[in-house]
Amino acid sequence: MLRKPFLSALLAALAAVPLTLLVGLVAAPAARPAAATPLRVMPLGDSITGSPGCWRSILWNRLQSTGHTNVDFVGTLGPQGCGQPYDGDNEGHGGYLVTNVANQNLLPGWLAATHPDIVLMHFGTNDVWSNIAPATILTAYSRLVDQMRASNPAMRIIVAKIIPMAPSSCAECGQRAVALNAVIDGWAAGKTTAASPIVVVDQWTGFSTTTDTYDGVHPNAAGDQKMSDRWYPALVAALGGTTPTSTPTGSPTTSPTPTSTPTGSPTTSPTPTPSPTVSPTGSPTVDPPTTSPPAGVACTATYRITNQWQGGHQGEVTVRSTGAARTTGWRVTFTLPAGQQITQTWNAELTQTGSAVTARNVGWNGALAPAAEATFGFLGTNTGTATAPTATCTAS
Repeated sequence: MLRKPFLSALLAALAAVPLTLLVGLVAAPAARPAAATPLRVMPLGDSITGSPGCWRSILWNRLQSTGHTNVDFVGTLGPQGCGQPYDGDNEGHGGYLVTNVANQNLLPGWLAATHPDIVLMHFGTNDVWSNIAPATILTAYSRLVDQMRASNPAMRIIVAKIIPMAPSSCAECGQRAVALNAVIDGWAAGKTTAASPIVVVDQWTGFSTTTDTYDGVHPNAAGDQKMSDRWYPALVAALGGTTPTSTPTGSPTTSPTPTSTPTGSPTTSPTPTPSPTVSPTGSPTVDPPTTSPPAGVACTATYRITNQWQGGHQGEVTVRSTGAARTTGWRVTFTLPAGQQITQTWNAELTQTGSAVTARNVGWNGALAPAAEATFGFLGTNTGTATAPTATCTAS
């Protein structure tokens, strides 16, 4: 007799419990997995990597569009304008020699600041220009690899055979690059480990200094695309934790020398020597008549000395868009102090008449959005201490 009232009371109590609570008692939803930490990729090298190194923007955007979104490009240097949004952090130091970076122990500080998991390294062009022997360059490579592994024992390292060189002022540079590339495979095979593999990417084969560079040394848009295409499969494999076979190699011949090529031959010094571009000589180009800049565009130029040694120095000028509208080009003028002269430049077209200097954008760095920046660099000679003049910028 007691069972019926008890059962009725139990059913009434259950009916009063919210349905969502009952469902929760039966099967609580699984907790969401924590988001994976992005893999950190350091592009390492000289101006081919960082000034502006727009192959990085193409590569990063291709990774994003193909589902490889959990990637963080890292470096102590920020991006330069490449015409599209991208993660531009890098260690592409214009003018640096890999031998100097190794000898001066510069890499450990960069590694400590950024903690990469993967390094993409295209380094050695300035060393080739300075006639440093391949064996010495490989010794520098080994030291950098040791420093990478000290930072991260599981570092994945992707090393390029450097792109061709054909500067008119260095007829031997093309063959020197061939000599360096010829020994990279053997070096990598002897240095790779299961925990920290080294993969060689052949950036040389199929790359033309005539059609793929704007000055015989630095890649143009076509060259940037080729470099990105070569990096992509090796980087995707590294992101997935696999070690691909090194890209095919051939026996390339030196590409023909382009019409516009650098002048002067840099010499090895205690400070980095850049991979120079055009520094015209002879009769200077006559400036067109002065006209007022379009409404809304403006720019500033900041000149600084980045390094100097006995009788020489290295400097750079940063151009910043300060107007409300996007620039289509810029022109920087300055007057060198007595005893100073620019001998080589990169990332700008430069003319000199006595101490008066005019620098104009090249094809890829003239369009600057408001607050965006572009940088060009140079080598110079000096008597006494090099000082920075005031630079004036005109936007178009």
